[in-house]
Amino acid sequence: MIELGSYVGGKWVKGSGKAAELVNPATEEVLATTSTEGIDFGAALAHAREKGGAALRAMTFAQRGEMLRAMSRAIHGKRDELLAIAQANGGNTRGDAKFDVDGASGTLAAYADLGAELGDTNILVDGDAIQIGRGARLFGQHVYTTREGVAVHVNAFNFPAWGLAEKAATALLAGMPVISKPATSTAMVAHRMMEIFVEEKLLPEGALSFVCGSSGDLLDRLGGQDVIAFTGSSITAAKLRNGKSVLEHGAHINVEADSLNAAILGPDVEEGSDVMNLFVADVVREMTQKTGQKCTAIRRVYVPTAKVDAVLELLRERLAAVKVGDPTKDDVTMGPVATAQQIRDVREGVKRLESGARVVFGSTTEVTPIGVERGKGFFTTPVLLHAAKPAPGDAVHSHEVFGPVATVMPYDDAKTAAALVAAGGGGLVTSVYADDKEFIRAMVLALAPFHGRLTIGSSKIAGQSLPPGMALPQLLHGGPGRAGGGEELGGRRGMTLYMQRTALQGDRALIEAIAGSKK
Repeated sequence: MIELGSYVGGKWVKGSGKAAELVNPATEEVLATTSTEGIDFGAALAHAREKGGAALRAMTFAQRGEMLRAMSRAIHGKRDELLAIAQANGGNTRGDAKFDVDGASGTLAAYADLGAELGDTNILVDGDAIQIGRGARLFGQHVYTTREGVAVHVNAFNFPAWGLAEKAATALLAGMPVISKPATSTAMVAHRMMEIFVEEKLLPEGALSFVCGSSGDLLDRLGGQDVIAFTGSSITAAKLRNGKSVLEHGAHINVEADSLNAAILGPDVEEGSDVMNLFVADVVREMTQKTGQKCTAIRRVYVPTAKVDAVLELLRERLAAVKVGDPTKDDVTMGPVATAQQIRDVREGVKRLESGARVVFGSTTEVTPIGVERGKGFFTTPVLLHAAKPAPGDAVHSHEVFGPVATVMPYDDAKTAAALVAAGGGGLVTSVYADDKEFIRAMVLALAPFHGRLTIGSSKIAGQSLPPGMALPQLLHGGPGRAGGGEELGGRRGMTLYMQRTALQGDRALIEAIAGSKK
């Protein structure tokens, strides 16, 4: 067992007091402990602002991009080690661990490419210059410049590698120093990544700090130039929004919270078709990848009434092939959920969904995991439910079970389907599977206001379609309403969270010289 430290003020420090335990969720063995008690978070913030902020703002986008590229390569160079840690501390199969770790290095590489594209400047131009006077000289131009604060990133337990990297890549390219705080229960991968960055001296001093354990009074010390980017539950998000840093000091906040993501099968899709096969494969993958512990996982499945029985049979057949157990075993395809609390939440959540649906496959309690001592680990099988008469007020439209759980529901027409999806209150991603252009158009127009991303699965892209649960660095990740109302990634769009938009007004030649916008 090891003791994990935090990297603040340019050095590794270990807290005092009672330590939190990090366990292997397949065996319940304690792997590590950590504490932040006694850490001076005021000093940590000051160091990040004064050292890291100044160094990053002095760099161009291209230089920051090269820094991110070095970070990406460092992760890839230690890939096998990181995958093993993810299997032990996260309960990931090797495939699930790759999804997290490769997602981290890939996102850093994507933002490195963006840095090269933005080039030798540190100002982002927003839109075209605007003539605001009678003559041609008096112009206005909107620009983004880096905030002079610190970005505090509070990440969820399900993606310790990708969560750290995707937020850090965006902020660091924007020129803002980062204090990253992973969820304690699965922090070992993120901790090792931070060790690698420090060992290889990839960043300026103070550019990236790391808190392993409780955040203490860190968030209460933030001000108007600082940013909080949070991924986690809507309950915690509400507390952060009501904190004095946000309400009294004007700290900026971005939230990615709960999401009842949906998949909609079009009426035109026939059994055995490429689109039907894509639909079934995506639903099963999103249910079981990372044991359903993804903010982008499919929770609600809407099917034309006449096709429900056929779809249920197809899904049951695929789910029956899922092998639950020790994620280090080659034949295991789904590991445990991450913590004891998670398995309790999954069991209670399924019972709540059963108020309006019935289980047609699986069990949260009757499971015999492969290669695991009897009674050990936080295991469940995939669970599929069927709600024969769904209504907007049902639990399935208000409660997310953060595990390998989804509910199939019928619909009679496009309007009804759209209304049921919208009853989820806003989501990260919903998928539409069809070739009927009018149906797809109706779904896009009805659902876009409620989602940060829509994916469309059709026969022409079935062979190259990317899973809806894959958040891409080029596209926005976030969503309205219950999903938190935030936006991350999306290339330069994500960078603007860490920058101030300002309208410059004056002589056109001067503004173009400052903004670098003259062609």
